[in-house]
Amino acid sequence: MELRHLITLKTIVEKGGFKKAAEHLGYAQSSVTTHIKELEEEFGKPIFDRLGKQVVLTQYGHQFLPYAHKIIELYTQALTSNDEPSGNLTLGISESLMICRIPSLLVEYGEKYPQVNLSLKSLDYQDVSQAVQNGEIDLLVALEKEGWGAPELHCERLVREKMVLISPPHEKNHAKGTVLYTERSCSYKSVFKDYINYKKVDVMNSIEFQSIEAIKQCVKNGLGISMVPYFSVKEELKSKKFQGEEVESDRPTISTYLAYHKDKWISPAMKQMINLIQKHAANWE
Repeated sequence: MELRHLITLKTIVEKGGFKKAAEHLGYAQSSVTTHIKELEEEFGKPIFDRLGKQVVLTQYGHQFLPYAHKIIELYTQALTSNDEPSGNLTLGISESLMICRIPSLLVEYGEKYPQVNLSLKSLDYQDVSQAVQNGEIDLLVALEKEGWGAPELHCERLVREKMVLISPPHEKNHAKGTVLYTERSCSYKSVFKDYINYKKVDVMNSIEFQSIEAIKQCVKNGLGISMVPYFSVKEELKSKKFQGEEVESDRPTISTYLAYHKDKWISPAMKQMINLIQKHAANWE
């Protein structure tokens, strides 16, 4: 049984005959006749009585017609429901982005598309591309060095980030010569090291952290200096919780990227998330 056969049956009843149904559907009348014969052969029962030039539903035809309507309706619903974002969507987001930029975006998305089940994955920077390539992450929003990408990924640079060298307030600068790095595989550790060499900073000690928030707290309390994206510390800089020196714009920096696998089907849920990220990114500084 094919859907087109059921649509033909429904149209014959609605239009009052094979000829009018054929005209409405754009078929030859012989095609309409074939559709009904194939249904009748499959069911083993007649659907129409041919009474001269008039055709009328048999008792079985009357019994089956509501089922035909329901099947057509369900098929239509299945097609149209694909336009409404739903199902599961897994995002991989850098920690500082998650803290400073993404919460309002997630709230807006959740209000617009309540049928989508969002999951957030922390990023292991050594395997960030692999996580997208193997399907663990549907969409990636990450801080990476300029020119980052992979052949299998669609990568869109959203924002070229300003970097800031942060240091403790003068009265709390207890550990001169100590630098606080993000974890070994983080995207902007090498950018920080390049800047240290460029400025000829005398490094006596270094400490690695997994969390940018931990680095910020340690700088506030005088443990050392670090380099972070401006957006992650702009409030602390305004309130003078630590000092900040903006890195020159011609120095190597990082960018915020949106990425997903080139071969991945862009579901409605994923499409709307991409659109919302791009909309918010236009106002990121």
